[in-house]
Amino acid sequence: MNLVRAELERLTGRRFVQLMVVLLALAFAVTAATTLAGSHKPSATELDSARAQAAEQRQSMEVAFQECLARRGAMVPTEDDGFYLPADCSEFDPALREQLPIAADFLPGVFSFGQQARPLLYFLIAFLVLFGFLVGASYIGADLNSGGVVNLLLWRPRRLTVLGAKLGTLLGTVLVLSVLASVAYLAAFWVIGQTAGLPGRLSNDFWSELGAVHGRGLVLVLLAAALGFSIATLGRHTSAALGAAAAYLVVWELGARLVLEIVDFRQSDRLMLSSHIGAWLTGEARFWDAQRCSGTAYCDGYYSLTWGSSLLVLLVLTGGLTAAAFAVFRRRDLL
Repeated sequence: MNLVRAELERLTGRRFVQLMVVLLALAFAVTAATTLAGSHKPSATELDSARAQAAEQRQSMEVAFQECLARRGAMVPTEDDGFYLPADCSEFDPALREQLPIAADFLPGVFSFGQQARPLLYFLIAFLVLFGFLVGASYIGADLNSGGVVNLLLWRPRRLTVLGAKLGTLLGTVLVLSVLASVAYLAAFWVIGQTAGLPGRLSNDFWSELGAVHGRGLVLVLLAAALGFSIATLGRHTSAALGAAAAYLVVWELGARLVLEIVDFRQSDRLMLSSHIGAWLTGEARFWDAQRCSGTAYCDGYYSLTWGSSLLVLLVLTGGLTAAAFAVFRRRDLL
């Protein structure tokens, strides 16, 4: 317990961590202020007009669905009058849409919490992932580079215990900070929606879906913190983690992706870490594979990455690097 308390004091006392917390709060404040300045409470006239437009849009969707069914039944040619006739009319079925047009869709300049909460949460998660990675890398990297770990081992001469305490303290602190930041962040925008915009549809399904995204985001933040910590431990410096991240983005996510597209490599998105991150956060990610529809009139050329397989990839990557970091730290000369 004394070791964890000492590590917590060292972590929270680091100037870089304090600076990152300030930048985190500043980014949130700027986002909230920008949203508040660009929104207003809609008048009764604006609401009536928006409701009418939403109703008209829903009606046109129903008309298109019924026309598709009629043409399918009569086998009307698809190209005579420019009407798009899919292989399955369920594509036009309003009942199968994830969300039908609502009044908020036709109110430009009005913030709707129900519509914007998920995109705002994705922005928050992205910032927290960056925060966790940088803090994790700098926390262990600075101690290894300055000799702080050696001094700590003179007091507690058990390498794996010390490194485990550092990692556990890091993950616990990042988790608590992420939860507090998330609550404050979403609460601020909820207040904006109530006072200077629209609350939107806040059903049980909305909150459960938002909670699921938030939970997956917290897992991703912890994985990013552990990843930064592990790479910096292997490289004995904060810059090792930063260099590895930059090299991966430039060489693989940009360079290799371009090469794979040039050579027509099938389903290359499966090889990209960003694809698995997106699939984990959203629950499923769909990508286009042009070769699946070669010579076929009607074809679903999409393939999917599910959250389960993507989580497995992320866990294997992070777990493997963390295990390697502990194995190297156990035997390596620290002087």
